[in-house]
Amino acid sequence: MNDTNLNARQIKIIEYLASNPPQSRAAITNAAFGKNVSRVTVIRDLNDLVTKGWVTQSGHAKNTVYFLSSDKELFVQVDIESYFSKSVDQRVARYTNFNFDVFDKLENIFTREELGVFESGKQVLVSKFKELDKSLLKRELERFTIDLSWKSSQIEGNTYSLLETEELVKNKREAIGHSKEEAVMILNHKNAFDAILENKEKFSVISLTDIRTLHSVLVKDLGVTTNIREHGVGITGTRYRPLDNKWQIEEALDKLLLTAGKISNIPERSFLFLLMIAYIQPFVDGNKRTARMVSNAILLSNGYFPLSYRSVNEVDYKKALILFYEQNNLYYLKRIFLEQQHFAIDNYFV
Repeated sequence: MNDTNLNARQIKIIEYLASNPPQSRAAITNAAFGKNVSRVTVIRDLNDLVTKGWVTQSGHAKNTVYFLSSDKELFVQVDIESYFSKSVDQRVARYTNFNFDVFDKLENIFTREELGVFESGKQVLVSKFKELDKSLLKRELERFTIDLSWKSSQIEGNTYSLLETEELVKNKREAIGHSKEEAVMILNHKNAFDAILENKEKFSVISLTDIRTLHSVLVKDLGVTTNIREHGVGITGTRYRPLDNKWQIEEALDKLLLTAGKISNIPERSFLFLLMIAYIQPFVDGNKRTARMVSNAILLSNGYFPLSYRSVNEVDYKKALILFYEQNNLYYLKRIFLEQQHFAIDNYFV
């Protein structure tokens, strides 16, 4: 997907059609632009969008209507601040329940240029692992582990600072004023990433056992069951409700593994697990943590930079996920994923 060849008007048209299909030229002009843009300009933009495959048209002359092409809804550049300016009950969610059909659309997520970022990073990482002194390599891996453990825990509401996390991971000293559970959560992240490092080859292809194993490490001693969920669960900030019975959850996980098996490029496969484990919510708790760790296991086991998410705003991360839950739109989560690969290349093993 490449939205850089679209102008601001076209992006606005796409965003409008994503929530209001199908629409006539007049309706699109009035709703999206009012009197600020001429009818001729809108027609020109619509014709260009049809040519580029973003928009499909039906009917003739005055009866022509336009709607977003079905394979493009995942990539619409939504104004995320405007979207979340509405309360959870005011937002128009296209999907309030799990959409099995989305599996059929999860392909060709990254452009050739975007995949090139991961490939260039892989070359850098391979050379660093060969060149770096073992003590320096160990120190860099520890630094990455601390960053990942801190930020991934912070996304889940943990209040440890980065420096407090460093002290906990390095010296096992718990910070004053924080709960025992917060320290356990952080150390569980460390243990999960250590398990990935010790068994890198094992995670090159992910199985259900791998997902459950990493989840078990991440929720150890936190009072969370490690079984597949058998009941419904709500998610704060959205009306989306994941699957509510074990059999459908297992079906979704099987579909995830089958879909992943058909994806040849590693970054896309890694992103698929990051996205879909959080969407399926197979466990009572610890799903997003597991998604990030499984995604990193795939990257690292195949020679790519793992992602620490250190520079991510935790609220933005949650908004990106909720946007996918409600609209099946992965634009912002994909952008976070790409930005974090750039961040990893620039900041680790340098």
